[in-house]
Order: sequence, then structure tokens, then C-alpha cells
Amino acid sequence: MASLFRLLTVASLGVTLALAGCDDHEGERAMEKLKAFFNAIKPDALLLRGLTPGVTTEAQIREQLGKPETERTFADGSKRFEYPRGPQGLNTYMVDINPQGTLSAVTQVLTAENFAKVHIGMTQDEVRRLLGKPGEVAVYRLKPETVWSWKWQEGGPTGEAFFNVHFDASGVVYTTSRSDVLRGH
Repeated sequence: MASLFRLLTVASLGVTLALAGCDDHEGERAMEKLKAFFNAIKPDALLLRGLTPGVTTEAQIREQLGKPETERTFADGSKRFEYPRGPQGLNTYMVDINPQGTLSAVTQVLTAENFAKVHIGMTQDEVRRLLGKPGEVAVYRLKPETVWSWKWQEGGPTGEAFFNVHFDASGVVYTTSRSDVLRGH
């Protein structure tokens, strides 16, 4: 806790010094970067606190959660914002906004139920829409394949694991796998 306090103090001091020599536009950009930094390290419970379906507006969501990693708008006017917690965080939240512009749902998508929905023949875009941004991407040119990996809270003896999606050269899923998170190496 003390190290987090020191980190926040140093970050605040750095921003204050940076803002002292900035014009208004540069100052706004610096503040946005600082907000993004604090959102990245803020515990999930604090980040999501007070979000109420049917009440919380899109503007309030953006103010509280910051800029989404990905934003999709659908034909009916509804939207989905993607908020991965990481790099290599254990949670990725999809925030759904209804056509009226208020919160519909917040869903943590890195779950066994969602992983089970990944099937042979899915495209990279379909997987991305389901699971969000992967924490790691590995390209094996000789095989040829690309593997996307998400760290998640598996709940087994090791607690955390990787869910891996293997794409062939045409960018289509041909298999999935699971791997342990190795510690102490």
C-alpha cells in the first residue's frame, strides 16, 4: 500500500510540474493521460462503482472508465465499449449502452463460459468481439499460425491460467488450448 501511495505521489508531482509549463491544450492532454493511468491501476470494484443500468449515461461511463480500447456501434444505435484490465490483466469488461444512451450491462468476458463459445472457423474479429483484446499475441511463421492468449482467473490449484486461441494462416480458428502461468522462472 505504501508503494502505491509513493507511486501516486510521484505521478501527481510529475504531472503538476509538467502542467506548469504547458498551454491549455497540452495541459488537457496531460490530464487525460494521468486519468488513463489512474484508471489502469484502479481496482475493478472502484472503477465500476455506481454504474447503474438504465440510469448511467454514456458520458458518465466515459468520464468514469475513460477511453475504451474498442468502441463498436450497432445498427440499432446501441454500443459496446471494451475495457481490458491489463496488459495481462485477469478481467476484460464489455460495457453495453442501449440505443437511448444509457448503460445496459457490464460483463466480465474472460470466463469459461465465453471461452467455450470459441469454435473452429471463427474469424479473428469474431473472437475479438467475444473476448476483447488479447494480452499476448504470438506469431509462428514456420507453422504458420498466430496464437492469441488471455490470462484469466481459472480457480484451479494455480489460480491463473492462459486461454489460447490458435488461428491458421487465413486468420481462422483451428483449435484452442490452455496453458499454465509459470511463476518464479
